[in-house]
Amino acid sequence: MEDVQYKMMLCDGVSCIHNQSKELQSAIESELDKSGIRDAVSIHLSGCLGMCNKGPILIVNPGYTIYGGVGSEDVPEIVQSHLVEGKPVARLVIEEDHLYNRFFRIFGDVDFFGKQMRITLRNCGVIDPENIDDYLSVRGYEALAKVLCDMTPEQVVAEVKKSGLRGRGGAGFPTGLKWGFTAAQKADEKYVICNADEGDPGAFMDRSAIEGDPHTVIEGIIIGGYAVGATKGIVYIRAEYPLAIKRLEKAIEDAREHGFLGKDILGTDFSFDVEIRLGAGAFVCGEETALIHSIEGARGMPRPRPPYPSVSGLFGKPTLINNVETWANIPVIILDGGEWLSSIGTETSKGTKVFALAGKVHNTGLVEVPMGTTLREIVYDIGGGIPNGKKFKAVQTGGPSGGCLPEEYLDTQIDYESLAKAGSIMGSGGMIVIDEESCMVSLARFFIEFTQDESCGKCTPCREGTKRMLEILTRIVEGKGKAGDIEKLERLGSMIKKSSLCGLGQSAPNPVLSTIKNFREEYEEHIEQKKCRAGQCVALLSYVVNDECVGCGACKRICPTGAIEGTRKEKHLILDEKCIRCGQCYDVCKFEAINKV
Repeated sequence: MEDVQYKMMLCDGVSCIHNQSKELQSAIESELDKSGIRDAVSIHLSGCLGMCNKGPILIVNPGYTIYGGVGSEDVPEIVQSHLVEGKPVARLVIEEDHLYNRFFRIFGDVDFFGKQMRITLRNCGVIDPENIDDYLSVRGYEALAKVLCDMTPEQVVAEVKKSGLRGRGGAGFPTGLKWGFTAAQKADEKYVICNADEGDPGAFMDRSAIEGDPHTVIEGIIIGGYAVGATKGIVYIRAEYPLAIKRLEKAIEDAREHGFLGKDILGTDFSFDVEIRLGAGAFVCGEETALIHSIEGARGMPRPRPPYPSVSGLFGKPTLINNVETWANIPVIILDGGEWLSSIGTETSKGTKVFALAGKVHNTGLVEVPMGTTLREIVYDIGGGIPNGKKFKAVQTGGPSGGCLPEEYLDTQIDYESLAKAGSIMGSGGMIVIDEESCMVSLARFFIEFTQDESCGKCTPCREGTKRMLEILTRIVEGKGKAGDIEKLERLGSMIKKSSLCGLGQSAPNPVLSTIKNFREEYEEHIEQKKCRAGQCVALLSYVVNDECVGCGACKRICPTGAIEGTRKEKHLILDEKCIRCGQCYDVCKFEAINKV
């Protein structure tokens, strides 16, 4: 390998694989062979770098040149210009601002990273997730060695408490306190669980973290097991994540072979092992007691607390449960100290937070920012703002149980208390940007339909209450809303939040209540005027031909019901009684001669 002049890193995350990164890899290898420089270039695979909308991502070192949207047809030019002549292909380079992360790895001139700080994702896009030697080269398992050789379990718990880390699964409970409660229990057996049951629509934080750096999660779990006195760890992950599962299995196998799992780890008297349990994709199994029931082979339904899992969890034994992002922070806390992590973020929310940035924003993907970063910075500085010249309308945080915050809240800091005060939640990290073309009533209906469908049905407030809310919202978007419907939704939402058994029901009304609070006029228009200002509710739509019509006949030819009349070169007419509101005429018109009203 001494003759290697260039190192190429090709993203092997799900998004890039979907964008033909495997075919790109084959094209690169073939072109290198043809060019006679195969021995001078090494090709490595990496996890998701976060720029999902620009994939496939190809990085060339030295120089850390990041190419985006690379196709197989671009390979000959990259090989000849960059690798042979030393001139990067400018049209494919992602050119923005400079970044390097906490551990001083250059990430190139990319504004997408300008306000990010990568701790959970520190190795994603940098190492080959299926190569344990790559992980070891970035201080992998050094934190475990430090813990086993130099620290007592009590000292580990104290360091986690000192960091101020709060659970990243949504509730934000102090991680160190949870560890302390579990460690204090006297039992012949204890368990440690990694909750990787990520079910929020549009969320992919945990999946990407595992796919890009599975060993970090495993190392965190082992350290947690040592701290609380457990000998068995379980990763509960939904079966819909085949790539993450594959990489977890490989990482666990490699960790065993290297002595980081199993009997007498690193020559000490501490023994610990990890296994994977697959979930069937039930959203409610993200709740810790429902998750425990699922692992035990029972139906995934929550139970009242106390007792909490720290006291009586899996098979009645003390159990420590944290999510993927929380576990990924543990090795960093051990290596760099709890005080260092607590220096990042706000007074009550320490460290960083990973978000899956999606929706109507230029730069969709995975981002990690210090707590205290504002919503405006994420949407505009990192996300690049709203595409197609549209106006920002709202941002929804916290997944299907979160709230929709309008423009006046864009300067809200990202921390647990600030988001709750604004009427939303942190959640596990979903963030959806909404533009002016979205109907907030229809959006609220979508989320309540999701939570109603995912309700386990155990408690009446969630099972029946969300169903009634869905019925009312459906009536409103179909143009059948009645006076008093808004007030009924508010009463139902308040009742469900106060009386549901678990977090799913307690937070399910949030999207409805927050949209009523911030976009009440849209509800009133739907009910009183039978109008949807965004033009998304089909039952409230009409299509009208305006004076820009040139009589080309394109709309008439495409209409499936013959609802358009008119002769060539004359203004056409849409017959409302025949129109099924499919929108094909609106889409096909090149002259903007059809209005939604």
